[in-house]
Amino acid sequence: MKEAEKILLDLKRKIFKPVYFLSGEESYYIDLISDYIENNALEEADREFNQHIVYGKDADLASIISLSKQFPMMSEYQVIIVKEAQGIKEFNKSGGDDEVEEQKENSSSKQSGTQNFASYLANPVPSTILVICYKHKTIDKRSAIAKALQKNAVFFETKKLYDNQLQGWITDYIKGLNYIISPKSAFLLAEFLGNDLSKITNEVAKLVINIKPGSEITADQIQNQIGISKDYNVFELQDAIGSKDVLKANRIANYFSDNIKDNPNVLTLATLYTYFCKILKYHFLSDKSKFAAAGALGVNPFFIDAIAKGASYYPTTKLKVIFSLLKEYDLKSKGVNNNSFDQGALLKELTFKILH
Repeated sequence: MKEAEKILLDLKRKIFKPVYFLSGEESYYIDLISDYIENNALEEADREFNQHIVYGKDADLASIISLSKQFPMMSEYQVIIVKEAQGIKEFNKSGGDDEVEEQKENSSSKQSGTQNFASYLANPVPSTILVICYKHKTIDKRSAIAKALQKNAVFFETKKLYDNQLQGWITDYIKGLNYIISPKSAFLLAEFLGNDLSKITNEVAKLVINIKPGSEITADQIQNQIGISKDYNVFELQDAIGSKDVLKANRIANYFSDNIKDNPNVLTLATLYTYFCKILKYHFLSDKSKFAAAGALGVNPFFIDAIAKGASYYPTTKLKVIFSLLKEYDLKSKGVNNNSFDQGALLKELTFKILH
């Protein structure tokens, strides 16, 4: 994310701002920035007296303001990091009528915590670096406190990556570590680990420990280190179904059936749905050349040949039937119209019906 990279670049240049508000659904970038400040803004000898970690459930804005107004001891800066700030009640007030009424009530009495915080943001102590980590959600931008933060702080908001962005992110991240990964191996990581970037980076860190920098990370290494089977995974299943390799598809479906806890139907069906959506879109592309199709479908060009092959086996009339089957078996996997609730049998049955 370019915004995160810009913030980190300034931090590495020792360009510090008085207040950082780091928020959003994707905690990876929030941790990346806050951890850098925690580990690098102060010299190690200065941290004991000038670095404070506060947790939202134990704090309020009044205590944070009071701490922020203190001056560092024999240091250029003091650092205050507020973790889990979504637990601070003042941050969770809406920007509607309740806030207007509160402001009216406080206009003739002492200022509220929100108003005091807004006043601090307008004139922060320059020797304080205040970092507020507001995770897994976004603040109501209609609220007075959000407006004050956007105006006077480094206001950073991050969202979860879409599935079609994940493989590219993994490839770029691994390239940044001075390794190479093939599109298929990146797909394996994305499908197995999901879009939790913190989980992905932790697993990659373990993966590259014994791999020489500059080398390619292979499917075998992923299988051995992370436990993803290179032969029995959802990528191979969709590839087998897409190429109408009945024997291979049934072999993988049987494996999934025997290991259903590691290969839940809800994830398998979601992946197959995404795959067939791409085949459907491919049918209606005016330009089916590899790079044009890849751009239109939001995939790596590596996958276009497989999608084109799938389109040759599955015309739009068959796709209509397949989407109906996927919906039916998704509901059955969740217990709707399915008294036996045999997840493995459902997948094998669905695979048979798609292929025939």
